Amino acid sequence: MDNTLIVETQYLDLPHPVQLDCGRELHPVRVAYETYGNLAPGRDNVILVCHALSGDAHAAGLSASPSEAGTRDGFAAEDRDGAAGKALGWWDGMIGPGKAFDTDRYFVVCTNLLGGCRGTTGPGSVNPETGRPYGSDFPVITVADMVRTERALLRELGIERLAAVAGGSLGGMQALEWAVLYPDEVDAIVVIASTHGLHPQGVAWNFIARESIMGDPAWQGGHYYGTGRAPDAGMGVARMVGHITYLSAPALEDRFGRRLQVADDIRHTIAEPEFQVESYLRHQAGSFVRRFDANTYLYLSRALTYFDLAREHGDGSLAKALAGVRARTLLIAFSSDWLYPPSASQDIEAALGEHGLPVEFHLIEAPYGHDCFLLEEARQTPIIRRFLGEEGTGE
Repeated sequence: MDNTLIVETQYLDLPHPVQLDCGRELHPVRVAYETYGNLAPGRDNVILVCHALSGDAHAAGLSASPSEAGTRDGFAAEDRDGAAGKALGWWDGMIGPGKAFDTDRYFVVCTNLLGGCRGTTGPGSVNPETGRPYGSDFPVITVADMVRTERALLRELGIERLAAVAGGSLGGMQALEWAVLYPDEVDAIVVIASTHGLHPQGVAWNFIARESIMGDPAWQGGHYYGTGRAPDAGMGVARMVGHITYLSAPALEDRFGRRLQVADDIRHTIAEPEFQVESYLRHQAGSFVRRFDANTYLYLSRALTYFDLAREHGDGSLAKALAGVRARTLLIAFSSDWLYPPSASQDIEAALGEHGLPVEFHLIEAPYGHDCFLLEEARQTPIIRRFLGEEGTGE
């Protein structure tokens, strides 16, 4: 995507209720989305890009209405992106002419997830039964619910089949869910730094983050909208916890070490950051609180911890869960990612391999932890272009 291109987020109200795994149905549902490239006459060149927990529909180009803080969440994103960062799409380096998801060839769609806070119906949306924001009355959602919502949007756009579904982290979970739920509608999936089910350590860190939000008195049981108070303190801690899990020890050592922030020696203070890494985390928390809703964080965090392909679709067996997949599968993992470790991708590769299904796995040696999927764009691009090029689509 040429970074001078201004992109407008679009909105669509789904005509039918979304049926949820929790047994409830949700209506009305509005979906925010953006598109890049041109739809082929046969409507067979569509790639759906799915975002991670803190992303949104703005995946590429410059936003016509940038938020106060950008969604480019990779390690040291502000240093990398400069003044354009707040308006730049979160995966701009991967989407555009000649890039991994080549808009000279593909029509790329990205939506804000169900439960989101950037245009798609979520906890901050108005509950039609009360006329007030849902808050914690919003139904608990799953990754499958997100995928059903994406599919409903695409149907309204006249798109019945996808050349690929791609995403990192929670986005990769959606790609896997697409391949399982709708095997005859997806030609390929690109699953980056993701998993078939979050490991216990990841579940634990997400629980701590949610507890920090709900333990903030300003959360008010989830009904803080319009009160003049929001759980910013708890949300800030949740962001700090999450951000550290996205990084690796070597990356932190290399960038910060034990360097002090403002003095040549310690100042004997409890309340103020002494070390550069402390100041960095406080800054990250402040930026995130300004652009993201605490309830959305709770709901999306819970959805990704619920995600478990073996439990949901295979009676505890991952191989059984993936038996019906028809999409070609590309798995990319990073050596230093301890939150979504390479072993999870290897498990998926092995399960697909049991059925002789087409799958390839690439391990990239990189030091930045889980954030690598946002940072190592140049190393992912040739892998993805080669994979997608195996079958000509829309040409």
